[in-house]
Amino acid sequence: MSSLLSPVFSVRRQAPKLIGSALQQSPRHLKYLSDLDDHCREQNDVIFFYKNKPSMKGKDPVSVISEALARALVYYYPLAGRIREGPNEKLMVDCTDEGILFVEAEANITLEQLGDSIYQPYEYLDEFLYKVPGSEGVLNCPVLLVQVTRLICGGFIVAIMANHVMSDGLGFGQFMQAVIEIACGKQSPSILPIWNRELFNARDPPRITQTILKHEEVTHSHNFTDIESTYNMSLKSFFFGPEEFKALRNHLPAHLKNHITRFILLTACLWKCRTAALGLKPDDVVRLACACSVRGKFQNMQVPLGYYGNTCVLSVVSSMVNHLCDNPLAYAVELVMEALAQISEEYVKSMIDYFAINKGRPLPYTIKDFYVSDNTHIGFDKVDFGWGKPVYGGHLGASTVRSCFNRCNKKGEEGVLVLVCLPSSAMERFGQEVKIVTRSGINTEL
Repeated sequence: MSSLLSPVFSVRRQAPKLIGSALQQSPRHLKYLSDLDDHCREQNDVIFFYKNKPSMKGKDPVSVISEALARALVYYYPLAGRIREGPNEKLMVDCTDEGILFVEAEANITLEQLGDSIYQPYEYLDEFLYKVPGSEGVLNCPVLLVQVTRLICGGFIVAIMANHVMSDGLGFGQFMQAVIEIACGKQSPSILPIWNRELFNARDPPRITQTILKHEEVTHSHNFTDIESTYNMSLKSFFFGPEEFKALRNHLPAHLKNHITRFILLTACLWKCRTAALGLKPDDVVRLACACSVRGKFQNMQVPLGYYGNTCVLSVVSSMVNHLCDNPLAYAVELVMEALAQISEEYVKSMIDYFAINKGRPLPYTIKDFYVSDNTHIGFDKVDFGWGKPVYGGHLGASTVRSCFNRCNKKGEEGVLVLVCLPSSAMERFGQEVKIVTRSGINTEL
């Protein structure tokens, strides 16, 4: 269904307010972030769309969610503080309880009228997540901005901007689970937060013993913002269901076909198709960077239950364009497997040491680099404040060189929704390449 938005569609917002901990006096002190946290100086945005639920009549989502946030901040009180920068650019949280930003809003539209506007790319993003002036920085700003927008049908939209230095996707998901549980009547979260950021600090002295990201191979590099300003970028969603995954597996030899994860299979497919779509020179080198959490992976780096800091590192492999495009899909699959296999405890420590040594230096990227993160395990499809699961829930946008995976489509089919950002000139070719590799054609209709 296409968008049915009215020409007079509008969102009326109340003045932003600050929500602090429901506790009258939360702890006041400085808490240092980890060296891995230091590196994640950006914002992450997520959005959730909800239908009206007749049994919740008389309950106001704005009140329910704002009260649940205040009570969750009793346990996650650093989120109500401010990020400061200390000596040697070291980041810390000043636990001031100044609060998170909260915006109450109303839209003169129904969820049905929004139609496909609830799927990427969003037509009215700025209306549903208003970036309050002064809120988008990393330092000295609210750590979270939450906007709850009521719809005239009784449904509502929750959009959130979160400071990445405080949490990765799984850590943010843990906080959201605490808010959900409190909104639904629990007195306290089932998992209590743990700080312990020293787990991901550099060694003393830091020492890089592993090849990290193959930085030496990158010339004329940019950060994400530079790339976006250089190219006319386009964002599109692609849904991979059971038929598409079956078609992809049919390209593989027997020893791979039934022994790899969907993440590996889909990442290989996307990397191969993206590279072909960009029209690069045959002898150009392209890189794949997989963001991987180290939770539960290493005996000497056990991440305790309740830890909500950053735990993801990047594992990188490279290939010449002609090798990636001309070889069967199995070639790309084996490279993705190599990327994941090289993450050892020593690799993780070397990467953290690299960040500590090169503090403030952005990771080098070019348009030839492809960054993939898997968000299917965060639980965005299960964020239920009492009105049921969201019709759609996931990240807002995908960075220029990134794809984000989310499990959902509007038909309720089990699968993976992939958000792809490419130069506009390459997007159509990318879709054609995906159709070829999935044989029967990819379902771009969500």
